[in-house]
Amino acid sequence: MEFLGKIAFFVLDVYFWIIITSVVMSWLIAFEVINTRNPQANNLLGLLEKATEPVYRPLRKYIPAIGGIDITPIIVIFGIYLAKDLVVWLVY
Repeated sequence: MEFLGKIAFFVLDVYFWIIITSVVMSWLIAFEVINTRNPQANNLLGLLEKATEPVYRPLRKYIPAIGGIDITPIIVIFGIYLAKDLVVWLVY
């Protein structure tokens, strides 16, 4: 059981960093630091969208952007922390 808890904790941690990378990339695109016409940057953006959109899409139905700022990543990160606490509570 401890092994499964460590795997779940690791997966949640990796997904946390995927979300952080996605947010930072969106800021860099907004400030025109990264050019989206670059094929490598475009591929990375596509990969990040494929990883995050299945989680963001259901939440965006209920949580609108506030002043043009999407707070969905913040809510998902909060959920990840709650899930990590739940894993620790269940395993240990």
